[in-house]
Order: sequence, then structure tokens, then C-alpha cells
Amino acid sequence: MSIDERQSVLHSWSVQADWRAPTVVGGQGARLHLADGRSVLDMSSLAECSNLGHQHPKLVAAIRAQAERLCFVSNAWGAEPRAQLAAMLLERSGFEGGRVFFTLGGADANENAVKIARQVSRKPRGAVIARDRSYHGATHLAMALSGDSRTQQQVDAAAFGVQHVPPPYAYRCPFGSRDADECGLRAADAVAQRIDALGANSVAAVLMEPNAGTNGIVAPDTYWPALRRATADRGVVLIADEVMSAFGRCGEWFAWQRQGESGRPDMMTLAKGLTGAAVPLGAVVLSRDVAMRLEHEMLYTGLTYCGHPLACAAGVAALEAYAEDGLIERSRKLGAKLFAQAKRLQERHDVIGDVRGGHGLFVVIELVADRDSRAPLAPWPQTPPALKALVDAAMAEGVSFATRGNLILLAPPLVIDENELADAVALLDRLLARHFAPAEVSQ
Repeated sequence: MSIDERQSVLHSWSVQADWRAPTVVGGQGARLHLADGRSVLDMSSLAECSNLGHQHPKLVAAIRAQAERLCFVSNAWGAEPRAQLAAMLLERSGFEGGRVFFTLGGADANENAVKIARQVSRKPRGAVIARDRSYHGATHLAMALSGDSRTQQQVDAAAFGVQHVPPPYAYRCPFGSRDADECGLRAADAVAQRIDALGANSVAAVLMEPNAGTNGIVAPDTYWPALRRATADRGVVLIADEVMSAFGRCGEWFAWQRQGESGRPDMMTLAKGLTGAAVPLGAVVLSRDVAMRLEHEMLYTGLTYCGHPLACAAGVAALEAYAEDGLIERSRKLGAKLFAQAKRLQERHDVIGDVRGGHGLFVVIELVADRDSRAPLAPWPQTPPALKALVDAAMAEGVSFATRGNLILLAPPLVIDENELADAVALLDRLLARHFAPAEVSQ
């Protein structure tokens, strides 16, 4: 017998009176098992975090084994899984000689990355440049860093030393360009110009997402290397927020690796896929240069559960699973197939204005009222009623799709069966035809 939590739990990102989610009692692979007996195909990896699917046996076994040995010790003491996970992250990222600071999740990873950048740059109140239409977490500093219209009224970004620049949103380029590569270069140049306007001596860091997030922006390939050059030339720390884009989601261990050494940041932040979401854990990975600047200084930060042994054991098992099961390469292969399938949907449905991503199992479909003008169905970040109806209809047929605004975000677990993936796309095809007939879209 399941307990209904509607009257007792305060749910995040929800209007409490409207919350009506089903209860999940189990899972396997890309499927969630509900209390009412239904099985639902998860096409979003929940919050784009369950990269390894649900109840991955290697994760479960590692957590069980670690619990039997040692559940907790603070990071004032050493812990074997913590040391092992740090070494694995430095090796996978090519940050040999660097260090890893473990956190509880993505938001505090970004907060601590900013604190570290300000300390090592000797700019304790130095400015941090982030971008519009971005997301870095829901704590106050993370909200200030985020260019998120949902929360911008709750925090004064300037009071936290945060400045925003336009994003590399090629489909709706804020610089007026219809050329994706040019839009990427101009977005990177906007960062350079802001650093120059503020003065490089007063800017501590630039914090950006290197690839897709729930904001739906996939930067052109020109963007990240140009951003790296702009920050390096000015001696400003570049932080890559890889909370969502890492661990195969965008086809690499870390999304910046698509650009090779020309994309290497000074620091990166991790969470979500770090443990396949089995246990809460985040991390800040520091380059050798950044880490050396801290070697003989006190680090005034950290929470009780940072580097929790259970979480780190899950992280070790997750990294082993990605490698042993070939999931990074699998994501790249299936992501290309999913992208091609989505492009075919675009040919069939006028409501699809743009399809982007596909470097791994992350594809963004943007819906429009008119392809020629690119007019949105609803003002960002509102979700059009027909899209809400599509999601409800899909759930009734046993598939869970994620949406935000006018976007459909396809980000299934990297372990999803190919036939399940094809069936989900076929269902989306039918539902787009049902809920977005041409006459309805034009109204």
C-alpha cells in the first residue's frame, strides 16, 4: 500500500495544489514501475540525470557493499572510495595533477567553483560572467548565476557580482545572425567584450554550459573554443558547468572534449550522471594550475556530507559502468540515430521549427507557430496547452516525455533499448499529428 504524499511533502518546481504525480516503486533499465502497476518508459532520464537507467545492478551492489563497510566519515578523514573516484575523474578528464572538491549536487558545485575561482584569482568580490537563458541551480548564488526568467525576480544577480551576456542561441540568434557559426563566434565575443568593459582585473570567472541543458540551447561548434581563447587571453578562469552534459549525455565523458584541448576549461562542475543519480553527489574538478594556487591556503568551504563515502562508492561504480558497458560510445551512436529520427519528424510536422543536439542522447525539438517567422507557440518559458495535452496522452500510453516552454527534450537513459527508443519516437509522431494539426498551429 503506497502512501499519498500530496498533503505532506513540499514539492520543488511545482504549484502544490496542482501536483498529481504517480508514485514510483521501482525501475529497471529505462523503465519506471509505478504503484498502480503500470510501467512507464522514461524518455528524459527523470531530470536528465539517470544516465545509467534505474536500479543499475552495479550501482546497487556498490552502495550495498560500501554500506556494509563504512556508511560515513567526514572529509576531515580519508575514505577509500573518495580517493578512488577523484583519481578516476582526473584521469578521465585529463586533469592530471589537479584536484577534486566533492559537493552534494550541482548547485553547490557551481557555488563552490565560484568561491574557488575568486580565491585563486585573488578577487574575493570579482565579477562572474554567465549567460542569459542558462541554469546553474536553485540556491541563491546559483539562481543569480542562472539566466532563468522563472527565478530572476527572486534574486539580485548584481548583488552577487554576476553579469549576464546573450547566449549562443543560433535558432534565435540574439545578434541577428542566421548563420550558426557566426552566432557562436559573436556570443563568445560578447563575453570578451564584457570582460574588457569591466576590466580583466575585476573579473574572477566565466561560468557557462558547454552543451545542452533544459534551456534547450545547443551552442554552435565555433562557440566553446572561441570562449576558451577569450578567457585565456584575458587571464580569467573558465568554468564549464557539466552537471547535465557530462557522462555520455552529449556523447563524451565531458561535453567540452568534443573540442579537444582547444576546449579544455580551468574547472568543471559535475553532478547528475556522476552517480547516475543513485546517490546525491556533485564535484568541482580543478586543473593543476588552479589546484596549485590553493596548495598552501586555507579552503573555507564545505558541508558535512561533502565526499560522502556511500555517494563516492556509487560514483566509482557509475564510472566503471560507463566504461565497461561502452555507454559513452553507445550514446554517441544512438544520439545520431535519434537526431536523424527527429529530423524526419520535422519533415512530417510543420509545428517543428528546429531540431538540435544529437551529439549524444540529448535531442531538442523546438515547436513553433510558424516556421518562416519562427514565431513561438507560447512566450518563453510558458508551455502551450497542446504540448501539455501531448505529454498527458503519452503518459496514458506508458511513455514519459520532458518538455519546457515550446521544447520537447529527448534525453533517455543511455541503456535504453533501441526498439523502445524507436517506439517512443513513433508515439511522438502520432501525438504530434493528433495535437498539432496545421490549422490548430496557425491559430
